[in-house]
Amino acid sequence: MSDRARVKATIVNRLGLHARPATELVETACRFSSSVTIRKDDNEVDGKSIMQVMLLAATQGTELAIECEGDDAEQCAQAIRSLIEAGFNED
Repeated sequence: MSDRARVKATIVNRLGLHARPATELVETACRFSSSVTIRKDDNEVDGKSIMQVMLLAATQGTELAIECEGDDAEQCAQAIRSLIEAGFNED
């Protein structure tokens, strides 16, 4: 039985989830074995796919729901949330 973790995080950096932060998010997700799903409103994407994450077009103030499933789900979800809440270390 695999573990599941759900967290919410709000995009705080001024430029939103543009190419560099999207890449950073995907690279963070890929460090873990868990599957990662990111939801914005009714859109749900694979958090390990740069193209899908870019399609979210998440601007500053957008709340994302992150769901991770697997042996390291909790650590994965927390790492992604921390990255987003830190504004991808941009501003």
